Amino acid sequence: MSKSAVITGATKGIGRAIAIRFAQEGFDLALTSRTEADLSALKKELEAQFGIKCVVFAADLSNKAETEAFVAEVKNTFDNVNVLVNNTGIFVQGGLMTEPDGALEKQIDTNLYSAYYATRGLIETIRKAKGAHIFNICSIASLQAYPGSGSYSISKFALLGFSKSLREELKPEGIKVTSIMPGATFTSSWEGIDLPESRFISAKDVADTVWASYNLSPSALIEEIVMRPLEGDI
Repeated sequence: MSKSAVITGATKGIGRAIAIRFAQEGFDLALTSRTEADLSALKKELEAQFGIKCVVFAADLSNKAETEAFVAEVKNTFDNVNVLVNNTGIFVQGGLMTEPDGALEKQIDTNLYSAYYATRGLIETIRKAKGAHIFNICSIASLQAYPGSGSYSISKFALLGFSKSLREELKPEGIKVTSIMPGATFTSSWEGIDLPESRFISAKDVADTVWASYNLSPSALIEEIVMRPLEGDI
């Protein structure tokens, strides 16, 4: 029986790299992002290249109702979910006292509540899978604040707190929970910056790290992974 992975924020950057990595390993996928055209293109690419089943659903996961609609689609498609990757995120640059009004709410809705409601909605389906694993894509901004990180850092601290609580709650059931804290990763978010690509982590490196963590023996878990560019933070 094929295994299945659910990945949010799946069409760009880290999410896309993780989707490709799990498709390479024969996982069927359920993917979501906000743009239907991007999802359709990725579905076509992955199914053609890897022969897997790929279900896509356009949704804005900062909206609880749309998150619940995506969850319902997953549950209608898969009897169990082996891997859930909570990757949906948004970054609004600015200081706490100067960022646009609503920046905190938007980033909490997107970066925290999307993971909270997706996990709650899928947990019974996850429980049906042997050796299930939940990955929450946090950030080095989950560990310390940076100039201009404003409410983004608040939301990512909160996501790490959610991940830690989830780890303790699911530990007795044998469901693994891992927090990934990447530093600056070379994605479209950094387009236009005058720095070489070598100054960044690659999205593929993050995906390979997720895959390696998933493949530990059943008795081992990496709870938290911090990744930084070799030369340090940007």
